Amino acid sequence: MAYEEERLRPGAPHQVVLEDREQLTISGVEEVESFDENSILLSTACGGLEVQGEGLHIEKLSLDGGDLKVDGTVNALIYEPRGRERGGLLSRLLGG
Repeated sequence: MAYEEERLRPGAPHQVVLEDREQLTISGVEEVESFDENSILLSTACGGLEVQGEGLHIEKLSLDGGDLKVDGTVNALIYEPRGRERGGLLSRLLGG
């Protein structure tokens, strides 16, 4: 339990590195909620994040370390505003 509490605490490390719009590396990932070749929805230490693009492919996912690597063309990175309830981004995307 101590590990889980530490991993989910506010201020946990979160970084986003995008190289040539084709290789995306994200740290501080807590959960991948859904994904397809055009969109990846995930929870990070800094809130909800949607990755939009074309031909997106999850190359590596390590929830133990909180790391995610994505290949494909990245068109947008959209953070959910702070203070929204968990699942708010997904609800908005599905019209809820």
